[in-house]
Amino acid sequence: MMHESGSFKRSLSLLDLLMIGFGSIFGSGWLFAASHVASLAGPAGVISWIVGGLAVLILGLVYCELGAALPAAGGPVRYPAYSHGPLPGFLTSLVTVIALSSLISIEVVAARQYAAVWVPSLNRDIEGNPTLVGWLAQLALLCVLFLLNRSGISKFAKANNVITVFKFVVPTLVVLALFVHFRLANYTNFGFAPSGIKGLEKAVSTGGVIFAYLGLTPIISVAGEVKNPQRVIPIAMIGSVVMSMLAYAALQAAFVGSLPNIYLADGWKAVDHKLQLPYHDIALFLGLTWLAVLIVCDAVLSPIGAANVYMSSTPRLIYAWASEGTFFHYFRNIDNESGVPLPALWLTLALAVIWTLPFPSWEALIGVVSSAEMMSYALAPITAASLRRTFPSLDRPFRLGILSILGPLCFAIATMIILWTGWKIVSWLFGGQLICAVIFLLLGRRSAEIRKMLAANRLGSVWIVTYYSGILFLSWLGQLRGHLSLSWGAFTSCGALFAVIMYLWGERCGCNNITQDCMK
Repeated sequence: MMHESGSFKRSLSLLDLLMIGFGSIFGSGWLFAASHVASLAGPAGVISWIVGGLAVLILGLVYCELGAALPAAGGPVRYPAYSHGPLPGFLTSLVTVIALSSLISIEVVAARQYAAVWVPSLNRDIEGNPTLVGWLAQLALLCVLFLLNRSGISKFAKANNVITVFKFVVPTLVVLALFVHFRLANYTNFGFAPSGIKGLEKAVSTGGVIFAYLGLTPIISVAGEVKNPQRVIPIAMIGSVVMSMLAYAALQAAFVGSLPNIYLADGWKAVDHKLQLPYHDIALFLGLTWLAVLIVCDAVLSPIGAANVYMSSTPRLIYAWASEGTFFHYFRNIDNESGVPLPALWLTLALAVIWTLPFPSWEALIGVVSSAEMMSYALAPITAASLRRTFPSLDRPFRLGILSILGPLCFAIATMIILWTGWKIVSWLFGGQLICAVIFLLLGRRSAEIRKMLAANRLGSVWIVTYYSGILFLSWLGQLRGHLSLSWGAFTSCGALFAVIMYLWGERCGCNNITQDCMK
């Protein structure tokens, strides 16, 4: 039996939420990103993990204020609608649901590819494309994750806690084992930062760093099911990001320091082509067979754990999207017994299966997903600042200090990371979003409810369209496969200035759309 009131069971503890956060951030990223980051930034890639972690941590602090004040299910897609109306809410919901459901598939595909070390029949070719048996194995795994999440948030949390502990133990052993073979000369032989600041920027935006840190959304998505959310959410958010940042930086440092000379014969630029599974290959070369076996086990289990988290959080986002009135109301239904939004969970499964189909642009999806999630994060500081102005009496158990400084900084960081992904991704993603905005505005006229909401939030709609259009224009002018009309310095300066102007405007054109139902 299902009902439409949005009644979730508050059963998640601090440990549960901390494990959800760490489990979602620390997925398959550490297994493949090390060599790619090193090829782009050299030894300075260690810094890229710290820079990326700090950037995400600042954004996480903004989410702490929003999550503690408004602990509603699917919060990340609700907040823009609360502050700027239905169009920003719809666009954020659309891109976030696509991104997170895609992440389920990316992680499941990664698990299948790594499992092929032991079961070669899962892969069809060296690129890791699946055989029919491999694709059926992916489908079976998705169904298992569906059934686990179908049973309720408590059982999901218990399974996630066990997986996350293993995910923490194996990287710790990797760091300790590789530091035994550490050679400081690796940090200086070809220069500490052979590609300069551009290498660091590329490592953060497209090298896998930001992709690896995409784990803030699941923490806020289950806020409606957390015990004492005002206290637990900020601790879990900050704790999971800091733990992940330290783990990623330590792993990258161990990778750089233990890399055998044979892999550095051509410098750092060719490292990613020589190491398909970085830590596994180094462990074998160093004769650490036991470690290589553990890495393969973790290489299968870590992506499964992350996919499990996203299989849980995506239905909450779909539920929230429907609750805001800009998606089908049917997806607001929740099972009374398990407290799970079943229709939204079925849709999540369907989307995850679709993303495993062999689309030609699948390899580019990781960059698109990273940019899409960062787009969602970017709106958080604007929402927080706008609601402070329009709803000053809202109880804020966690209040972020100096938001007037951190807010524009957060928004500028997120905007620049989006721009650094390059014209190819930005044009596809933001061009598609603008087309969706036009379709939504045309279809919204048929609904009296949406038409009324749009009329009350005109400035919010104008703001989001202007921001997306500006991102497209700047990316087209820039040097990352754009029109090359701006130098790198001018491109970065214009992007940061544009972000600050849009932040100040967005803060002032928001409205308070919070109702009594917002906490459900």
